[in-house]
Amino acid sequence: MSLMKRISLIFRSKANKALDRAEDPRETLDYSYQRQVELLTKVRRGVADVATSRKRVELQVNQLEQQSNKLTEQAQKAISMDREDLAREALTRKSGLTQQIADLKAQHAQLQGEEEKLTLAQQRLQAKVESFRTRKETIKATYTAAQAQTRINEAMSGIGEEMGDVGLAIQRAEDKTAQMQARAGAIDELIASGALDDVSAVGRGDDIARELDAMSSDADVEAELAALKGGSAPQQLESSTAEGDIVEAESERHTQEGQA
Repeated sequence: MSLMKRISLIFRSKANKALDRAEDPRETLDYSYQRQVELLTKVRRGVADVATSRKRVELQVNQLEQQSNKLTEQAQKAISMDREDLAREALTRKSGLTQQIADLKAQHAQLQGEEEKLTLAQQRLQAKVESFRTRKETIKATYTAAQAQTRINEAMSGIGEEMGDVGLAIQRAEDKTAQMQARAGAIDELIASGALDDVSAVGRGDDIARELDAMSSDADVEAELAALKGGSAPQQLESSTAEGDIVEAESERHTQEGQA
């Protein structure tokens, strides 16, 4: 297949698809019905024209027959008046009219036959148009109902998908909530069992212990210095030692309270 043929085929297929999307069967049916009505109108006009011609021929035949009858009367009067020449002339004219009347009657019969045929065709076409109109309205109603049903189904399908997404979001939120609750409960159990210390409490206990240790060290230094100066080293040393023991006991008590 050549390049131009392929391009032409592509364009025709695209155009056919676009036309198929743009086509509304109801509009197509209405257009077809309108064309049939127009055709029926033309047939009726043709029947009316033929009937008019037939009527015109009938009038001409009547006029010629009247003239023929008048010429017959004139010929009789001429014979009664011994005017054979006038009677012959009247009969000659009557003979010409008789031929014209015969031709017009033949034409009248032909027009009458055509009128009957067109009338029958008009009646058949009118019956077909009426039947098509009934079928057209039925198809349009069915198509409209199907279209409405399709739109409702599409809307319901869209709602179902949206509700499905909402359900998934709710499920994810519930899963995350359960996970956070489980984690919080595990941390509480670890803290209660002592496997996981409170960092803030441990920090505060360490600060108090360091402060008490510093105080005890300063007291020992002062006590030893006073013993050296005053000469009562054993008694003051014992006193300072007892005081240091008290300080250390107090420091351990604060440390244990901070850990608890």
